[in-house]
Amino acid sequence: MTKQTTSGSPSGPSNTTDQAIIPGVMAPVKAYFFNLQTQICDALAAIDGGPGFSVEDIHGDNGAHARPRVLDGGPHIERGAVQFSYSVGAQLPAAASERNPHLTGKGFEAVAISMIMHPRNPYVPTFHANLRFFLVDETNWYFGGGFDLTPYYAFEEDVVQWHRTAQQACAPFGETVYPHMKQRCDDYFFLGHRQEARGVGGVFFDDWIEGGFDESFALVRSIGDHILPAYQPILEARKDTPFGAREEDFMLYRRGRYAEFNLAIDRGTKYGLQSGRRIESVLASMPPRAIWRYNWQPEAGTPEAKLYTDFLPCRDWLAGVSLPGAGPSAHRTD
Repeated sequence: MTKQTTSGSPSGPSNTTDQAIIPGVMAPVKAYFFNLQTQICDALAAIDGGPGFSVEDIHGDNGAHARPRVLDGGPHIERGAVQFSYSVGAQLPAAASERNPHLTGKGFEAVAISMIMHPRNPYVPTFHANLRFFLVDETNWYFGGGFDLTPYYAFEEDVVQWHRTAQQACAPFGETVYPHMKQRCDDYFFLGHRQEARGVGGVFFDDWIEGGFDESFALVRSIGDHILPAYQPILEARKDTPFGAREEDFMLYRRGRYAEFNLAIDRGTKYGLQSGRRIESVLASMPPRAIWRYNWQPEAGTPEAKLYTDFLPCRDWLAGVSLPGAGPSAHRTD
C-alpha cells in the first residue's frame, strides 16, 4: 500500500510514494479480472473436453460480487477453480493489515482473481495463480499476485518454459523485476516445517505500488496475460502421457504437501477465512484427493527422488537461456 516502504526492488525496500490515485480506478481492475476469468475458463475447458466450469453469481452487501467457477471431474482436470471476487469491508482483515499496521481498522475495497488446476495426469503439474487489488483510499492501495508451478514428475524444458514466460511478463518493467519476483516466490511457497519448496516457483509480489497506479496496473495485466501462455503448452503436451498406479500414488502424496501449505501457511486462505468469504469458495483450491504417509522417503535414483534432488531446490532456471531484452527499469536498485 502507499505511504509505506515496499519490496519492489531486489535490493530491498525501494521507496515510498505519496502519489494519489484518481477516483474510479476500481472499475477497470474489476473489469480486467472478470474478463480474465472468462478467458482462462474457456481456454482450459476446451483443452479438458469435459463438462466445463460451473458458473455462480453471488451478490452481497455494498455491491459485493463473487463469481466462483469450478470444474470437477474432467477428463484431464480433476479439479479446477477460477474465482472472481469483489468485496467491501468495514475494516481490513488481519491477514491484509499485518504488514501495514497503520491501516488496521480501516475500511477497504478489494477485488481478486485466484485460480488452481489439479490435473489427473501426474505428468501435468498443478498450477496456481492470483491477482488482487486493495483500495483503502486515494493514497493507500496496493496490487499483489503472481503464478507458480507444482510438478510431480517434472521436465526441465517445461520448467524453463514456465520461467521464460514469467520473465517475458516482467521484462517491459525492468530487468530487475523478474529475478526479484522469482526470489519472492521461492521464499513464499516454502514449507518451513518440512524445509521443502512446494514446487518450482514462478513470480510473486505483494504490496506493489511501483511507478504509481498506471504502471502497477500495467504490470498486473502483463502477468495476467501470460498465465495461459505459461501453463497451456505444458498441459497440452503432457495430458495424454501414459501413467499407472505408482505415478498416481506419488501425485496424491505430493498433493498432501499442497494441502499442508494451503491450510497452514497461505495468507490467501487466512484472508478468506478472516474476511467471512464463502467457505466453499475459499477451500475450492484444495485438491479433491490427497494422501499422507508416515515418514515416507523416495528410493534414491528413482523418478520420484529426482523431484527432490533436481527440481525442488531453488535454482536459476534461465541461466544460459537467451532472453528478450528488458525495457528501462522503473525500479530503484540503490
